[in-house]
Order: sequence, then structure tokens, then C-alpha cells
Amino acid sequence: MNRPESIRVLLVDDERIFVESLTKVLKKRGMEVKAAFDGSSALKHLSFEEPDVIVLDLRMPGMDGLAVLEEIRAKDSLTPVILLTGHLDIDRVVQVMDRGVALVLLKPCPVETLVSAIENASESKAISKEVAEKMRAI
Repeated sequence: MNRPESIRVLLVDDERIFVESLTKVLKKRGMEVKAAFDGSSALKHLSFEEPDVIVLDLRMPGMDGLAVLEEIRAKDSLTPVILLTGHLDIDRVVQVMDRGVALVLLKPCPVETLVSAIENASESKAISKEVAEKMRAI
């Protein structure tokens, strides 16, 4: 299976310090990281670049994570979305799970847990793409 040299991650969170520190950690792990500090910026980014994995905050001012997720899924059903939230709201978690979130993690999340989740989600997307390409060839 062809695998990109580094995993391309889009971090979407309104907490700048959190995003900046997580970006540094993920880059040290060899990942290519882009950041968006609100939902509309994330969607603009997605209009010209496809990440391997999206890490999305649920609670953000303006367009929240659920609205961003709905926009993402309207255009892309394949890219894994990992939801990070600091507030465990079961109703909201059920809503995002119904819309195709790969995993929900609670902040603060151990870095190793998030790194592992990103790697697993990226691998899953690569396998799904490969299967889809083989199905089209049949």
C-alpha cells in the first residue's frame, strides 16, 4: 500500500495556545499540520487541500464543531474526523457519532492517545481509498 511520507492533519480549535502546542508536538512526530481557529477557516482550507485526518473541537464560537462536521460530510465522507472536546455532552456526542466521527476524545487528552488515534485514522483512510480504487477497477 502506498503511504504518504507524513500524515497531513488539520487541527480545528479556537484555543490558540492549545493548537500551537499540539502543532509543535505533532510536527516533532513527523506530521504535516495545518491549523484553523474557527469553523469557516477550516472549511476554506478544505476547499483547496485534503488532509488525511481532521482533529475538530466541538465547542467553538460562531460555527461549532457539529456544523463544521456537517459541512465536511456533505463534501467528503472518507476523511476521518477525530472530535476533541472539553465538555462531555452526551447528546452532542451522539449527534456527531451519527454524522461519521471516527473517535471522540475528551480534553485534556494524553498526547500519545491522540497521536495513536491520528495514525490509526490515517491508516484507515488509506485502506478505504485503496479498496474504493480497486472496486472502481472491477
